[in-house]
Formats: sequence, C-alpha cells, structure tokens
Amino acid sequence: MTTTVDPPAATLPTARMRTWHRPSLWFAAAMGVATVLTVAAMLIDHRTLLGSPVWAKPFKFAVSGGLYYFTWSWLVSLLNGRLRKVANVASTVSVVLFAAEYVAMAFQAARARPSHFANTSPFDSALFQAMGVMVAGLWLAMLVVTVLLMFTRIEDRAVHWAVRTSAVLALIGAGLGATMTQPTPIERAEIKATGHSDLIGAHSVGVADGGPGLPLLGWSTTGGDLRIAHFIGLHALQALPLLAFGLAVLATRLPRLRESAVRVRLVWTGSAGYAGLVGLILWQAERGEPLIHPSGTTLAAAGLLVGVIAAAAAASVLVPARKTVR
Repeated sequence: MTTTVDPPAATLPTARMRTWHRPSLWFAAAMGVATVLTVAAMLIDHRTLLGSPVWAKPFKFAVSGGLYYFTWSWLVSLLNGRLRKVANVASTVSVVLFAAEYVAMAFQAARARPSHFANTSPFDSALFQAMGVMVAGLWLAMLVVTVLLMFTRIEDRAVHWAVRTSAVLALIGAGLGATMTQPTPIERAEIKATGHSDLIGAHSVGVADGGPGLPLLGWSTTGGDLRIAHFIGLHALQALPLLAFGLAVLATRLPRLRESAVRVRLVWTGSAGYAGLVGLILWQAERGEPLIHPSGTTLAAAGLLVGVIAAAAAASVLVPARKTVR
C-alpha cells in the first residue's frame, strides 16, 4: 500500500502553454500600451469627472483588461480539438467586443463625459446602451469558454481544479457588474420629479458617485462601492491558478505538498475562501459601508471566514492522504 504522489514540477501544463490564443495575447499587449498612454494622459490632462481624473477609468480598465486577457490566452491553450476551435472563436469575439467598449470609454473620457450610466443626452444614453450590449456579449463569451474548460483535463490536479473554480468565480464576478445598472433612490426621485436624470445607475451605495475615494483605485471611502466585489471576483482568474502554481513550487521544498490530494484540497479551500471574500465584500458594499471602515458586524463575519478557511487549510495539510493498492 502506497500513497499516490504526483511530481508537481513535472505536472504543470507547460506543454500546452506554447499555443496561447494569439488575439487575446496581442490585446493584452495593447492594453499594456494603453496603460502607459492613460498614465501620460492623466499627467497632461488635469480635467476631472465625478471627482476623478477623466482618464482614470480607461487606465483602470487597461490594467484589468491586460491581466484578464493575458490569462485568458493561456486558458484557451489548455483546450484541444473542437473545444479549442470553439474557444478560439468565442475568445476572438470577446476581444473585439472589449476593444469596442474600450474605444467608446476613451472617446467619452476625451469628451469628459461618463461612459457608464450616462444619460445626459440621447447620444450618451445610446452609447451606454450599446456598451451594455457589448458587455452582455463579453459575458456570454466568458460563459462559453468556462463551460468548455469543464471538459478539459490538466495533468496537475491542483491546477486542473484551480482553472475550473477560477473561471466560474470570474464569470460570477463579471456578472456582478449588473448590480450597478439600476437607478439609485436619488435618481428615481429625480426621474419622478422631473422625468429625467443625467445618470442611470451608480457604483456607490449610500452616497453619490464622485465622493472621496482611495488613491488611484477611486473606491469610495464614505459609502459602499459595488466595483470592489466586481473587480475581486473577476480576477479570481489570476489568483487561484497562481495559488496552484505556488503550491507546486513549494512542493519542491515541502514533502507534504508533493501529494496531489493535499494540493487539491488546498486549492478547493482557497477557492471557497475567495468566494467567501467576494460575497463578504459585496454584502458590505450593499449595506453602504466603505471597504476601509467596516462595521463590527462585517469584522465579525470576516473573522469567522478567516477562521473557517484557516481550519480547513490546516485540515487539508494534516489529513492523511488516501491509500491506493498497487
């Protein structure tokens, strides 16, 4: 009777990484260029919009989009055969839609107009609605590739599960953007009184958009902010595979982690903890609490989450692996 052990250094999917999805990779590089350009624009153009530099949103979307599509390019490379062909098409559609949305966002930034929630003029409203259609298409493309990833097998089981759980959490995180599209109570009252509101939807809860925020990120420091859970959920796509790769590297020094079952349990624990974090931050925002000023209730919930995940991580390492008869 022997314990099943996978040699982690040999099981990382490096062989499949040589065929990354090129349009996603090129677009990630383009977003890197856009990041530099928007930083330069913020240094030159000092106009503000809703309390932030007009180029702050294009900057943040460039950073986030670059990270996202770099990882997406790798994920598509994990698929084979017909699954890969379908994923290539869906991913290329995703790149085109995001590029169109980004151009619209940059156009509105140049005009010092909101790109999201804008209802100032019929043109602004129509542009925002068009962007909404693009976002829906993006989400559907994500859904297609996420489903396809459920049918691929990666040799390292920890990476295998990290890819699956991260894709699902990123899909949920992307969908959380829909929580910002409904009129706020102030906007509803304005529409009822005047028949019009310059903005339809908001990312802040309990306060108006454009108030004090964290440096660079802009997340509200006086009320809830729905962008935080959206951002963190979306970037599970990087966090969880990095966890699996990190465990594989540590396994070269820690014999206990050489057992595939231990790394898989830790990935599942990390995935559950990440999902709990997204839920906690969304709950906090919806109650109008700033991220950096949590209430006692939020702190208690966070402490409970940390305690449960820490106990689960310890159990993941300490529980003996199942024995298999050779």
